[in-house]
Amino acid sequence: MNIQGKNVVLGIAGGIAAYKICELIRLLVKDGVNVDAILTRAGKEFITPLTVQTLTSNPVYMDMFSIDFEPKIGHISLAQRADLIVVAPATADIIAKVANGICDDLLTTTICATKAPVLFVPSMNVNMWENPILQENINKIKKFYQVMEPQTGLLACGDYGKGKLPDIEDIFEEIKMVISPKPLLNKKVLVTAGPTIEEIDPVRFISNYSSGKMGYWLARIGRRLGANVTLVSGPVSLKKPYGVNVIDAKSAKDMHKAVLSDIKSSDIIIMAAAVADYRPVKRAEQKIKKSDADMVIQVTKNVDILKDIAGKRKDGSLLIGFAAETENLIENARKKLKEKKLDFIVANQIGEEGSGFQVDTNRATIIGKKIIEKLPLMSKEELAYKIFEIILK
Repeated sequence: MNIQGKNVVLGIAGGIAAYKICELIRLLVKDGVNVDAILTRAGKEFITPLTVQTLTSNPVYMDMFSIDFEPKIGHISLAQRADLIVVAPATADIIAKVANGICDDLLTTTICATKAPVLFVPSMNVNMWENPILQENINKIKKFYQVMEPQTGLLACGDYGKGKLPDIEDIFEEIKMVISPKPLLNKKVLVTAGPTIEEIDPVRFISNYSSGKMGYWLARIGRRLGANVTLVSGPVSLKKPYGVNVIDAKSAKDMHKAVLSDIKSSDIIIMAAAVADYRPVKRAEQKIKKSDADMVIQVTKNVDILKDIAGKRKDGSLLIGFAAETENLIENARKKLKEKKLDFIVANQIGEEGSGFQVDTNRATIIGKKIIEKLPLMSKEELAYKIFEIILK
């Protein structure tokens, strides 16, 4: 879903993490979101109104009785036009006020007056976070609003523990998730991603060029659309998608086992991983030393996971496969579609510019039993949305 044109009211409270919110504003504005910022009295001690105004290209609201709102009532105006209110950083003070119905400034009154969803992003000292009264207040607001858990790490005060502001990229993703419609609510989605590696010895292995980017985008978009998502991931260098249950799988055997454990409960299975077709018959326990002679590695076939699970999925579930081909794209994809009893397949022509492994874009052809749709070059995020559009149809 495109969030362009959405209105986000961003409440910035008085915490040292306020400086990080500049990057969040930049990401939102870059995606076409209109940001109206509310700076609390304590918030403007940590970040200047001029900085926020420059980044949002909008007035910064601080005073509930400001003439900037004329002729409208300020907190009502902001509350009504918000598609989402985000409080970041959310301090113990602002959480306590909202949890107990106190409306004594512009931010708290706006939250009280809105019918839009509200997302709290707490950030504070570890002892404050662990305070039982604060935790009781957190549990109160969770009944009505969304709350992101803070991270564990080194805090500005020098303490180590839970209380760090979540990564800005994760907050941005959570905003997209909250704003997005939820057509997959109560559905379970299983996605596989990345390569598998088959060890020859402790330092060498057989693998492929898959980066996992396509599968990771499918997992993110599935969650945005309301699904409970499990991602079975081969070894990749990507950041784990926020809010997604990730199961790490090293080899094809590992991935097969992980998929089988979830297959019966999954409504949608998207097999985007590039699983190694073969593995060495025997893995050497020690590093194989170089010699003057040629080395021959005997390999054996791995289980075809996609083919194996076709008959083991629950009734009514959808099974989607991927095909990476260097020649005869449509012919080979159709063959795979039929042999592995898929509902549809996403075919990629390897070698085309901007398409295939290791890049952020793709040019796919989607083939079903009765449909074939050739898509133009697009980002893998856009392609993930397109795949879910077809699933929903």
